[in-house]
Amino acid sequence: MSRWWKQGLDTLNDEQWEALCDGCGWCCLHKLEDDETGDVHYTSLACELLDLNSCQCSAYSERAQKVPNCLVLTKENYREALPWLPETCAYKRVAEGRDLPKWHPLRAGVKNQLHMRGHSVKGKVRSAEGVCEDDYQDYLLKWVDQ
Repeated sequence: MSRWWKQGLDTLNDEQWEALCDGCGWCCLHKLEDDETGDVHYTSLACELLDLNSCQCSAYSERAQKVPNCLVLTKENYREALPWLPETCAYKRVAEGRDLPKWHPLRAGVKNQLHMRGHSVKGKVRSAEGVCEDDYQDYLLKWVDQ
């Protein structure tokens, strides 16, 4: 099996870049940054565009226009975005020289294994729609599954 991702993020073509995403939905959760420590804390609130069943963006090609603060990960910005990505994120793992986990679709050969093993946000979060940003702190995650 070819492990083309081991060559690093900067070598990927557009198709490989998109294929690297495992579809976990973690990056679509609202996060809060601690002003004193810089630590990033996940909330259980998902972007309103995230399909909570499939963990896919419902408006992927227009996400940046529909959600101005959407983190659109690119070859140009991934280094700055790494602190905002979960430890299991394929982009973060490859950027740090680590291999993909065995459940990643590119290694497992199936897309839903990450959901079956509990590595996605499926069934763990709700939409942020209707929640005031001032209340996001009330939704900080107490569990860690990244």
